[in-house]
Amino acid sequence: MRKQKKKQKFELIEQIRIEEMVAEGKCLARHNNMVIFVDGVAPGDVVDVQPTKKKKNFMEGKPVRFHAYSELRVEPFCEHFGLCGGCKWQHLDYDTQLFFKQKQVKDNLERIGKVQLPEFEPILGSSKDRFYRNKLEFTFSWNGWLTNEQIQSGQEYERRALGFHMPGRFDKILDIKTCYLQPDPSNAIRLAVRDYARGLDLPFYDAVRQEGYWRNVVIRTANTGELMVIVLVKYDEPEALFGLLDLLHERFPEITSLQYVINTKMNDTFHDQEVICYKGLPYIHEEMEGIRFRVGPKSFYQTNAEQAYELYKITREFAGLTGYELVYDLYTGAGTIANFVAKQSREVIGIEYVPSAIEDARINSEINNITNTTFYAGDMKDILTDNLITRHGKPDVVITDPPRAGMHPDVIEKLLQVEAERIVYVSCNPATQARDLELLSEKYDVARVKPVDMFPQTHHVENVVLLKFRS
Repeated sequence: MRKQKKKQKFELIEQIRIEEMVAEGKCLARHNNMVIFVDGVAPGDVVDVQPTKKKKNFMEGKPVRFHAYSELRVEPFCEHFGLCGGCKWQHLDYDTQLFFKQKQVKDNLERIGKVQLPEFEPILGSSKDRFYRNKLEFTFSWNGWLTNEQIQSGQEYERRALGFHMPGRFDKILDIKTCYLQPDPSNAIRLAVRDYARGLDLPFYDAVRQEGYWRNVVIRTANTGELMVIVLVKYDEPEALFGLLDLLHERFPEITSLQYVINTKMNDTFHDQEVICYKGLPYIHEEMEGIRFRVGPKSFYQTNAEQAYELYKITREFAGLTGYELVYDLYTGAGTIANFVAKQSREVIGIEYVPSAIEDARINSEINNITNTTFYAGDMKDILTDNLITRHGKPDVVITDPPRAGMHPDVIEKLLQVEAERIVYVSCNPATQARDLELLSEKYDVARVKPVDMFPQTHHVENVVLLKFRS
């Protein structure tokens, strides 16, 4: 019989001062020449830390007792803070959040990308630091999370939950009373769905056994006032499902797109599933500068629409468009940036891996009478080839907005061959962006850097970089 590996135990580190905020929202402290990364604290806190992991050059740990609190702290506004995996920075005031996001970008670009600029442009904060998201997905669970206080009380609690996953747990859901991420009527809709489901004798989903009826609810709001709700269930039970949909239609007349999915798969993704429109239209619209973007149940759209507009304006400004440029928009998604800059460009070529996203991009061009865009679906390194460049011409400007992993080395190599005059690199991960900038520095100089906060109360930050070809 195989011996089970013993879990390593570490001694408590007492009264250690938290020094600074570092990557991925963790804080840093030092003890006996060892760096310790700690979650759930703020620079200036004095805490006892229980190490949970030890490597050669660093440790990870969690705070178990606070001796002094940082002056940077503010009172969290959400009752779920510390349990829910979202809004982990709400114990810091918003100006402090912006300071550390700016620092994160600067540190990554200087240390990894070797970027040297006399001045980094100040981060653009969000005008809303809560109720800024236009999409949330909630999960049902038959066995919702209980706090230590609830367990120790000995009382009986309703365990059927509709909310968010606990950090690092696929099988545990925290029932959410009020979420401060999405504007009304999001909270009211979620609670109405939960209460309706609790009133029926149909089981909430069990992620371990992969059984149960009620699975997920997706709520999408738009700046046009349109609203989409998608209910996902495990199997066909029309009386229960249609009863819920009818209730939502009656109680929330602002819902313009009411849809459902019968998802019999083991996982919660539904991009390969049929989505059935029960009431209203099968899509909603977002709008920027009079351009309407059709958002379907499977469409990607920036989750902070108001700040996305600011991000795209900066991207367009960095691109320096005069109306005569051929623009390549890499990782175009649903063509949001491509269509947004089309009026200031001679032609825009958009490339994206996901075929359904490219279909959205083409529709968005069509409904806005934009005729100078062309979109291709496929792996970036397979589409961005000599043949494509021969067909359309050498780009004057390249806009690239890759996923968190950054660009594939073959794509970077092709960009170095193409030698566009300007590259505008939009990134949601300054670390991988910095890695790519270091590779592009063979032929390009960084001219401007502008961080943009898309996700207040979190450590995430977007960053826009202008690269100019070194002729």
